[in-house]
Amino acid sequence: MTEPGRGTKIAVCGAGSVGSTVAYAALLRGLADEIVLYDIATALVEAQAGDLNDGAAFAPPATVVGSDDPAACAGADVVVMTAGARQKPGQTRLDLAEVNVGIVRSVLGSVREHAPDAIYIIVTNPCDVLTYAAVGFLELPPGRVFGSGTVLDTARLRYLLSRRLHVSTRSVHALVAGEHGDSEIVLWSSANVGGVPLAAYDVEGRSIRASEYAEILDTVAGSAYKVIEGKGATNYAIGLAMADIMSAVLRDEHRFLPVSTLFTGQYGISDVCLSAPCVVGLHGAAGPAVLPLDATDLAGLRASADALHHQNRLLGLPSFVGVGTS
Repeated sequence: MTEPGRGTKIAVCGAGSVGSTVAYAALLRGLADEIVLYDIATALVEAQAGDLNDGAAFAPPATVVGSDDPAACAGADVVVMTAGARQKPGQTRLDLAEVNVGIVRSVLGSVREHAPDAIYIIVTNPCDVLTYAAVGFLELPPGRVFGSGTVLDTARLRYLLSRRLHVSTRSVHALVAGEHGDSEIVLWSSANVGGVPLAAYDVEGRSIRASEYAEILDTVAGSAYKVIEGKGATNYAIGLAMADIMSAVLRDEHRFLPVSTLFTGQYGISDVCLSAPCVVGLHGAAGPAVLPLDATDLAGLRASADALHHQNRLLGLPSFVGVGTS
């Protein structure tokens, strides 16, 4: 993807709290030689880039550019879409759908002209609906267009489980799947701690009973709403999550991540974007992989897919099965 002699380049569309934090996390991780912030709010985007450049001496070498011209994104290896209407207290992610579909179509339509070979990652909410729409109008193979999905939700879950069990988050292997939103599920049947199935884990009297699963899921699913109620937006955690995803792409790490991709029959689900584990590397997201789920998890995943199918149809989004396969 990156030509010999040319450095890596990230373009972040949207210079608000999420976009600027994504750029900040990428800068600190040394993920690219050039990071572009693109936003139609000229004064804001120039100020954000100036603020980041002022601190460049404290981070790995990189150039940060702020621009209101989509041409600044030319040649980007990764394009991250964060621009959109902000989620308000009490508002669900799906409430944002109609207005943000139009914003994503407009912004990425212009950026694609200048960065046709990039990997496109959708962060703007509702992430799964907008990823599905973007797969269609960008006319790229689905693996090159994917959403941040439940990567952050999974991090929240692992943190919560680690606190309850008094173990490192690195020892907790559990995934949130489905919609990045209200119908998301935890794949409890595949969850384990250090290789021990979660249902059987009991060390020093610390364990998690099946009767606690619903409460844990509610806490994970409600985390963003609690933050939004307190400060108006979430930005730090998604910035760090996006740095992890971008690292997997730019460094070709072949990471197993629950990103949002187009399903084409996996788990009996088709024609919708939602999250399940995928292998993420230089060419985008491969998968989703099919895990051996129990009947409860499988039913939950399919119910989440049905909720997103319904939203896609309400928005009048056409079917894109087969897009990018020619």
